[in-house]
Amino acid sequence: MDSATRRRIQGSGLFEGLYRVIMRRNSVYVTFVIAGAFLGERAVDYGVHRLWEYNNVGKRYDDIPVLGQRQSEE
Repeated sequence: MDSATRRRIQGSGLFEGLYRVIMRRNSVYVTFVIAGAFLGERAVDYGVHRLWEYNNVGKRYDDIPVLGQRQSEE
């Protein structure tokens, strides 16, 4: 048996490792998928929010200095 065949039989690849750690049990796999969806949603939300703020600098309510301030009666 040559070394390439032996490596395939041993299953030392990345996908085999992921299968052994994550996808072997259904409960671990479902937890991994739900956690990944939650973290992915948070990352996309953060990125879109930063992009929106970058594109709208000077046009937002927070950027107008006199808005909402009353003049003093001195």
